[in-house]
Amino acid sequence: MTEHIERFLLMQERERRVSPHTVTAYRNDLKQFAEFLQHHFEATPEEIDLKKVDALTVRLFLGELLKEKMKARSIARKLAAVKSFFRYLVATGTLTSSPAAAVITPKVPKVLPSFLSEAQTEKLFDEPVASTDAASFEGLRDRAILELLYSSGIRLSELIGLDMADVDLQHRLIKVLGKGKKHRIVPVGEKAAAALKSYFEVRANLVTFSKAAAEHTKQCNAVFLTEKHERIYPVLVQRLTKKLLTGVTEMKKKSPHVLRHTFATHLLNAGADLKSVSEMLGHTNLTTTEIYTHVTFERLKDVYHKAHPKA
Repeated sequence: MTEHIERFLLMQERERRVSPHTVTAYRNDLKQFAEFLQHHFEATPEEIDLKKVDALTVRLFLGELLKEKMKARSIARKLAAVKSFFRYLVATGTLTSSPAAAVITPKVPKVLPSFLSEAQTEKLFDEPVASTDAASFEGLRDRAILELLYSSGIRLSELIGLDMADVDLQHRLIKVLGKGKKHRIVPVGEKAAAALKSYFEVRANLVTFSKAAAEHTKQCNAVFLTEKHERIYPVLVQRLTKKLLTGVTEMKKKSPHVLRHTFATHLLNAGADLKSVSEMLGHTNLTTTEIYTHVTFERLKDVYHKAHPKA
């Protein structure tokens, strides 16, 4: 079974071009499933006969996860990995049918995304962000990061992966490499473009192509750099957003994704159509974006109950 799993993961990485994070998640989930099968069939990984796995076996696996008090969302993700694995085995002729196909995915409760109100967003850029050292490389870079995250709604990985060739300040557009290695063009607001322009001026002074810095040439193509000429890393942005968001909100989650949620929510509140917002976010399915309509509906209901005399 181990060999089949490795081939499946290789196919996901090379042919489907899924992210390294997704491959790691698949690996961990299928490893757990394989361990369950070893115990269930009292066999080694090499002795497991996948043709003996049926729908009941898969349901028993889910039952074990429930006994461990695992959340429905995590169980659903693990079942999705198992289903993908068996679809691969059918596609490659190893099995004639998938035993997981008939297994129903647990209902996952919808969790509304955390986002800032317009007043909180205004406060964020007027106070915490504005208080950063505007004259320093770090201060200008950090402001540009926050402005771009809110202005474009891009993911953290997409922000970090941006190269200078991906930014068109003249037309206020950026080229983003999203999930599934798919590119998309996203517009950038005036304030974000201005913040990027100011940052680029000090960035140009930092980047030198001397012989001593030759090994950093590739890294210097990155839009956002550390003072050591290296591409910024996730923890740096996560710490930055947590620090600055703490000054404007008491919500538990203070990650870069909050600004992505805020971007989408504010656009829909202002009347933007769902399809356009979905394209800007890089969603492959409109249903993924629909969660933000629930946010706007909840906001409308709140306004109604507070304002209507007979609510």
